Amino acid sequence: MALFEGYERRIPQITELLKKHGLANIEAADSLCKSNGVDVSAIVRGVQPICFENACWAYTLGAAIAIKKGQKKAADIATSLGEGLQAFCIPGSVADDRKVGLGHGNLASMLLKEETQCFAFLAGHESFAAAEGAIGLANSANRARKTPLRVILNGLGKDAAQIIARINGFTHVQTKFDYATGKVAVVRETAYSQGDRSKVRCYGADDVREGVAILHLEKVDVSITGNSTNPTRFQHPVAGTYKKECIEQGKKYFSVASGGGTGRTLHPDNMAAGPASYGMTDTMGRMHSDAQFAGSSSVPAHVEMMGLIGMGNNPMVGASVAVAVAIEEAMKKG
Repeated sequence: MALFEGYERRIPQITELLKKHGLANIEAADSLCKSNGVDVSAIVRGVQPICFENACWAYTLGAAIAIKKGQKKAADIATSLGEGLQAFCIPGSVADDRKVGLGHGNLASMLLKEETQCFAFLAGHESFAAAEGAIGLANSANRARKTPLRVILNGLGKDAAQIIARINGFTHVQTKFDYATGKVAVVRETAYSQGDRSKVRCYGADDVREGVAILHLEKVDVSITGNSTNPTRFQHPVAGTYKKECIEQGKKYFSVASGGGTGRTLHPDNMAAGPASYGMTDTMGRMHSDAQFAGSSSVPAHVEMMGLIGMGNNPMVGASVAVAVAIEEAMKKG
């Protein structure tokens, strides 16, 4: 029985990478991680319990590569995780074409470096995937950083923001936007737990202008957009507008578009065109992003369809950081 989904289409490039790093097979990669006290699968499933088997094995491969290299810093380990993820991309797929595996590794590395001070999930708060990703970051990122990474959720709808904050134990930040001056003010902050989860700040906005103002308020350095709930009304316009204003102010801002791919939402131009066919949400991501991922921000099956692994893009952000930090801690003990 195959170890994971799409085994036959993935195993040739996986075997090549294993050989390059002196690993006999994928099971040997798992044994190496566990012998160093790290159960990669448990970490990955802890971030998104509904992920596919291939997600667990992809991270296991990347983690084993990092151990083989003797990497001791989480930011460096993250890039090796990207190598493992990239090896799981099906040749010729959208994910393979965009080098999404390497992109996830590089994004995680960026979040583990001191230069990045604030990371934002730009998503419709109806998506629990942003919360899953935020929890993964909150639970692990700061163990490998000197200065804590600030993590925020910023989405359309104030009621939804409070609900997500309460369910997940985040801090809900209620704001009021002054349309005459373009300024946003914090009205009330409510922490729904204590500890790491409470450090995730959850905002709801009434519209794009308030969403952009919230990014400025938090001085966001890096963000990732969802691509399912309200993408054309909020996430993509907010990221694009903030990008323009950051450029005008001489501020660095790295924008990631998490969704997109064949047959994506809002009228792909020609479904029969396969990988050449993109919908409006995918096109909007191309207009503002420094890196574009493939597939849903939340649904494992859609990311799998794009040729990467069965795990939502937002949870993958949390998993990449969590695994990288776990390997760093294990290597320091060793």
